Amino acid sequence: MAVKMELFKRKEIRKVVGLMSGTSVDGIDAALVEITGDPYDGKVNLLEFENKPFPEEIRAKIFDLFDTGHAAVDKVGYMNVLLGELYAQAAVSVVKKAGLEMAEIDCIGSHGQTIYHHPQICREDGYPIRYTVQIGEGAVIANRTGIPCVSDFRVADMAAGGQGAPLVPFTEYLLYRSDSKTILLQNIGGIGNITVLPADCGAGEVYAFDTGPGNMIIDGLMSRFTGGKKKMDEGGRIAAGGKIHTSLLKELCSHDYFNEKPPKSTGRELFGDTYINRLYDTIHDYNISLEDAMATVTDFTAWAIEDSYQRYILPHHPADQLLIGGGGSYNGILVDRIRKRLNQYNVEVLLQEDLGFNSDAKEAIAFALLADCTMQGRCNTIPSVTGANRPVVMGKISL
Repeated sequence: MAVKMELFKRKEIRKVVGLMSGTSVDGIDAALVEITGDPYDGKVNLLEFENKPFPEEIRAKIFDLFDTGHAAVDKVGYMNVLLGELYAQAAVSVVKKAGLEMAEIDCIGSHGQTIYHHPQICREDGYPIRYTVQIGEGAVIANRTGIPCVSDFRVADMAAGGQGAPLVPFTEYLLYRSDSKTILLQNIGGIGNITVLPADCGAGEVYAFDTGPGNMIIDGLMSRFTGGKKKMDEGGRIAAGGKIHTSLLKELCSHDYFNEKPPKSTGRELFGDTYINRLYDTIHDYNISLEDAMATVTDFTAWAIEDSYQRYILPHHPADQLLIGGGGSYNGILVDRIRKRLNQYNVEVLLQEDLGFNSDAKEAIAFALLADCTMQGRCNTIPSVTGANRPVVMGKISL
């Protein structure tokens, strides 16, 4: 390993594949990037991007693992290796699409699939335990591709007292910081998360946290209303035909999570199936239509972003721009709601594409950059973001 690490460090130009599958479990995002120079201040060029949707039967099995009552160790172990196979195929596919050979690739960075995340301290046995589970075996990816794979990033930060999330702010600092503007980066996947880059900031001044639900509740309710026939409100078209139910919106906004101060992170443990099933029952009790329900929960996601800005960012760093990325950026009604809510604070709301970036590829690119740092033995966390007591080198290397 030492020899391979030294060879990697000496390379001025590295080609790295980043792999990502998020809380929405839509599929595997694979980004092939070329990194030139120092990992902290180099040039990053996206060479190719591809999304590989999960087969429906595998997606259903992954969702079963989100329920701790179904996540038996044999099922977790099986899916860990199966996802390793699928991630490996995604890496090979994006390299082939770029017209390159695997021998030209220097490493792979794989986030894996989160099936459980518990960032809060548990002292059941006297130790301050935080824990998280990402599956998609890195050893399988390395073996099938013949390329070193960096995986299981979050646990190193949690061992240092952090929440193991969010991780992308480190790479956002590398790619998006500005000398003159305070930039907010809002990712909207299953969960929404925001990164704050104050004007002319150093890495230690960056902070970030999860704003709350992103697409998770919108998608979950669509699935419940349609018996699984529709997985999302494409473009926000159904929400566009409804009206916001003010009583329900007020109830949604009263969740305790929004009163927690950053750093904080969340996931399906708070806003997953149990929450969505309870909400679905409430909607029926209120006799709310599909259209009005979609309008309400879409505005709820926008409200969570505004509330996060108003309470935890505006008092310290009034922002110039908010850049939206992730799957939620394709929901035009959601983007319009966010824009209306943020414009009153004189914040310009843009999409990643407005600045020449790729919303779909953003997080996969991030894990390519994180892996590049890992392979060079360079710290790739921001303790002020995760709450850790020191910077660490995240990721386990499989050769």
